[in-house]
Amino acid sequence: MKRFLITLFLCGLLTSGFSQSISKMDNIKNLLELTGSGKLGVQVGENMIISFKKSYPNVPVEFWDNFLKEMNSDTLINLIIPIYDKYYTESEIKQLAEFYQSSLGKKLISIMPLVLQESMQAGQTWGKEIGEKVYNNLKEKGFVEKD
Repeated sequence: MKRFLITLFLCGLLTSGFSQSISKMDNIKNLLELTGSGKLGVQVGENMIISFKKSYPNVPVEFWDNFLKEMNSDTLINLIIPIYDKYYTESEIKQLAEFYQSSLGKKLISIMPLVLQESMQAGQTWGKEIGEKVYNNLKEKGFVEKD
């Protein structure tokens, strides 16, 4: 009788933990869909294909089209879910989802691609300026031959 109760108790714990885990995974998937993470990832992939097309103009369009067909947001979301599961509690996931459903959260989602794009451009400009400054300093100190 004691074994039966212990077994029943353990099964209850496992079932409870499993259902919470499923619930958390569903909440994470919902959060990623709210934020458009999968769509953004696919957009990045599409931009990579456009870049490859320019680099390899002799490759037939069908080749690139086949790659585009393979890219879907569900695949990316399924890869990201375990990462969110690792770093966020279920409560935090729910709070994030609530935020992204607010007016400020919706604004953040809508303008984030623009913010990221402009930030990358600013970072490239900054990096170029630093690179030029370092190179000019190296030339002045005699570590690099002057032109």
